[in-house]
Amino acid sequence: MNLNLDEKIAAAQTVAIAGHVKPDGDCVGSCLAVCQYIRHYFPEKQVRVFLEAIPRIFYFLEYARDICEASDKDNVRYDLFIALDCGDLQRLGGAAPLFKNAASTLCIDHHVSNRSFAEVNYVVPEASSTCELVYDLLPKERITKEIAESLYTGLVTDTGVFQYSCTSESTMRAAGDLMSRGIDFTDIVDRVFFQKTFVQQRIMGRALLNARLYVCGNLRIIVSVLTPEDMAECGALPKHLEGIVSQLQNTKDVETSLFLYPMENGIYKVSIRSSRIVDAAAIAIKYQGGGHVRAAGCSLAGEDPWKMAEELIEDIRGQIGTADGRE
Repeated sequence: MNLNLDEKIAAAQTVAIAGHVKPDGDCVGSCLAVCQYIRHYFPEKQVRVFLEAIPRIFYFLEYARDICEASDKDNVRYDLFIALDCGDLQRLGGAAPLFKNAASTLCIDHHVSNRSFAEVNYVVPEASSTCELVYDLLPKERITKEIAESLYTGLVTDTGVFQYSCTSESTMRAAGDLMSRGIDFTDIVDRVFFQKTFVQQRIMGRALLNARLYVCGNLRIIVSVLTPEDMAECGALPKHLEGIVSQLQNTKDVETSLFLYPMENGIYKVSIRSSRIVDAAAIAIKYQGGGHVRAAGCSLAGEDPWKMAEELIEDIRGQIGTADGRE
């Protein structure tokens, strides 16, 4: 479908922007890029970004410190609500009531599991990231250095610095154009992808020590679980776990990686990655989650995370079509 973003913005006086819970680089980058665009080219509009607390590594982006967390006190009726990088209403978290109350709603997303929950849905599962979609929608002559920084951040994080299979020729063309806007692209990559705090390094090490390798025919599945005790001992929070599942996936001959870590009230977050065969999104959707074919996630409740992992492994084996024991 064709979407004229300028027309949607021009028709509204007040605009709310939000993305998925536990925002990552693509979510933060796309939300801030649209906010920056509106504030720069539609200064008469009132625009606010609603997200849960974002990682500090994104504070260098313009207006990052202006982001608000939605609360029950936010009962404003916005003319336009733009949902970015979010596959369903529930994933908007605290911003969902604002979405429901808005006069008009728009969703821009690249998740194959997107449920087309807005009035207008611009969903392209083949895109590397929502930031790539925002780049496609914006007039190229209006992309400022600040907007380019936000969009490049999303491209880098969702493509694993352009090494994941979601990277396409159009992704690289977009990245090249954004680089030409004067951004410090090497610094952005270092900030958002490679730099780790001491706590992040400790909990990464614990996750690798806890990992188990399973054999499925000629393929391998790697699984790691962190317990509440692991988290407490390392002084880690969920925000410190970014990149662990990708590191697991980097293991030689591994087709699929699973990473489970505790949230609250006995809930475990599950991250799934695959290389060539397994449809991660299909597995996640079975458990009311979602995502992409090669990267997806869901949440499970239970006391024994390794038992949960074994159920997920059976789902993976069902896709691969063979079964074997653990190595």
